[in-house]
Amino acid sequence: MSVLELKVEERVAYLTIKSPPANALSSKLIAKLDELLTQIEQEGEAKVVVLQGEGKFFSAGADIKEFTALQEASEYETLAKNGQNIFNRIEHFPLPVIASIHGAALGGGLELAMACHIRYATPDAKIGLPEMNLGIIPGFAGTQRLPRYIGNARAYEMILTGEPISGRQAEEWGLVNRIVEEDELENEVRQLAGKIAAKSKPGINRIMQLIPYANTSQFAEGADREAGLFGEIFGSYDAKEGVSAFKEKRAAKFQDK
Repeated sequence: MSVLELKVEERVAYLTIKSPPANALSSKLIAKLDELLTQIEQEGEAKVVVLQGEGKFFSAGADIKEFTALQEASEYETLAKNGQNIFNRIEHFPLPVIASIHGAALGGGLELAMACHIRYATPDAKIGLPEMNLGIIPGFAGTQRLPRYIGNARAYEMILTGEPISGRQAEEWGLVNRIVEEDELENEVRQLAGKIAAKSKPGINRIMQLIPYANTSQFAEGADREAGLFGEIFGSYDAKEGVSAFKEKRAAKFQDK
């Protein structure tokens, strides 16, 4: 069974993450995402994309088991840059991409959602970047995108503490567009996608090109630096301790080295 499913209905492309139990973002899933984005572009039927998760979560983060199989800093840097490149593709996609968030969008899951153009979430969704709890840092440009939406001070707090916020708090801070009760989320997102799909595709394409000009920052430089540091930090004692503690379901005992 595919880890990512594509269905196109009424000019809306629905991409559903199917990687139970937590919809972890493996390299296989990210590569499949890239493949299906190409398919959506080439087929030309859709005018808007909805990204959603099957089961209890949108995505609870990257695949930690896959991370621990790597050895060299350069391997981690490559993994981070591959993810960044595909998430950048989403951000610059010629069609709007809507993230439908329920359950949790944590770590790589939130980084994926932040690359989307519009985010709807349930009030009690857990939204955050918990990498520091594992002794590591975000690797898919989380340190660069999060401050765009909530400002530097709040981004420092969220990333340094590793504590998630609720969907309701995310809406108040501007990280998500709207909160919707879980039993209404699918319908609300479909209605929004339908409204967009009813518009002119050439107009949609041009809006998607123009709005990014409003953002002026050193994003690429910061993201490149993040990938390098992401690779370096995996060789540290605390990274190994944090990941081991996570796998063993115990509290990590960091030694600041």
